[in-house]
Amino acid sequence: MIDVVIAGAGPNGLMLACELALAGARPLVVERRTEPTTEQRANGLVGQVVRMLDRRGLYERLTTPGATPEPTPRFVFGAFPLDLHDLPDNPLHTLMVPQRRIQRMLAERAAELGVEIRHGHEVTGLAQDGKSVTVELRGRAPVEAAFLVGADGGHSTVRKLAGIGFPGVTADDSVSRAGHVSVPADMVGAEGSLTVPGFGVVPPFHHLRTAHGLITWGPFPDGAPLITTVEWGRPAEGEASLDDLRASASRVLGVDVPLGPPAGPGPHLMRRLSGGNTRIAARYRAGRVFLLGDAAHVHSAIGGPGLNMGLQDAVNLGWKLAAALRGHAPEGLLDTYEPERAPVARRVAMHTQAQSLLTRPGGDVTALRELFGELLVQPATRQHLADLLSGADITYDMGPATGPLVGRWAPDLPGLRALTRTGRPLLLDPTGTLDTGAYASQVDTVTVPELDTALLLRPDCYVAWQGTTDDGLYDALGTWFKAA
Repeated sequence: MIDVVIAGAGPNGLMLACELALAGARPLVVERRTEPTTEQRANGLVGQVVRMLDRRGLYERLTTPGATPEPTPRFVFGAFPLDLHDLPDNPLHTLMVPQRRIQRMLAERAAELGVEIRHGHEVTGLAQDGKSVTVELRGRAPVEAAFLVGADGGHSTVRKLAGIGFPGVTADDSVSRAGHVSVPADMVGAEGSLTVPGFGVVPPFHHLRTAHGLITWGPFPDGAPLITTVEWGRPAEGEASLDDLRASASRVLGVDVPLGPPAGPGPHLMRRLSGGNTRIAARYRAGRVFLLGDAAHVHSAIGGPGLNMGLQDAVNLGWKLAAALRGHAPEGLLDTYEPERAPVARRVAMHTQAQSLLTRPGGDVTALRELFGELLVQPATRQHLADLLSGADITYDMGPATGPLVGRWAPDLPGLRALTRTGRPLLLDPTGTLDTGAYASQVDTVTVPELDTALLLRPDCYVAWQGTTDDGLYDALGTWFKAA
């Protein structure tokens, strides 16, 4: 019997497969597509997940050997520039690489860990009892597994088969267009800005709001530049095309924009979407079936939070499923997945809806933006938004454990990125005297003299306990791990 069947070979499903294999479990990834997709989707990673990839040794695979993440000095929020360079603690990291490259890297890592990925395997049914899940596959023999995870997108078949609702709201008055293009070389400035004759400067990687809509110019270094527009109250006609995108950009800016076809071999994006959804699954679990990523939550893509949240879902769920499979999970461990991750989805839904509202046309929105712009002058406001966008403001309930770091993601400590590559729980002990006792086979103890406090880290790098003596340590160990 398979340990875990993962439906969906996108980045979230592959990340879960890597986390499971790292912890000694045997996952099987099934994907209805016959080969990996080359479709252009997300253009990079934003938030805490950038550092999480670094702690698994994966960041440098997407950059250069030995590279480490650095916080970005600027970002955007609701079509406002967000200046972060003067924050005393800037948690917001970005990694501008296309999703297909992230997916390819994760597939390579999964293969290194012995994960099997079967393309052309479409889930069509499921049946479960108290011991296993039987997964029906179109035209193929069924597969039995201890658990099934739906990482199969916003239209998740697994979610529907498990009978899990997907409540939320649909906004149908907007049309977004995105496409790779070319522009005359003399329109592009030294810092990547786009100067449009008759309008002025469109800054790079910034949501620019005008009286007629929203436009974004993305001069990505490893591919054709990307133009994205959003308009409200104007239904789309005909097919998505370069002419359609060019006309939309001209309406938003109020002048003709000379957009040409993209250069290079591609793949190139040309997409048009009408409306949008903000929805969160009514449950993240139904017996032995779990959801993560877009199968559990969909929202506006503004600010790019989707992959950050989905990949973090995978890191949260992976070690818990592996512990249950190996008999190392205390009672109720799997029940902590939804209470920890669903509030994160609700928070992302909140701020993406707020950002979308701030980008709409209209005098009332302009007045709101004027007030909001005054608030952005305050460093405390910008710190709050940086924490919100990165996920650094998330705190999990760690039971009776107390301390300023308890429940929060572990800060960047000396040598931590080397210690966390194994995905093992860690007790960081500055004294060299703490003993995990009956939990020693599950938790690695490392002496770190540079620390002024001991920290117990879960495999997902959240702090489960903090102290200077062993007071409360064994209670915390018993909350998250099972004694040998």
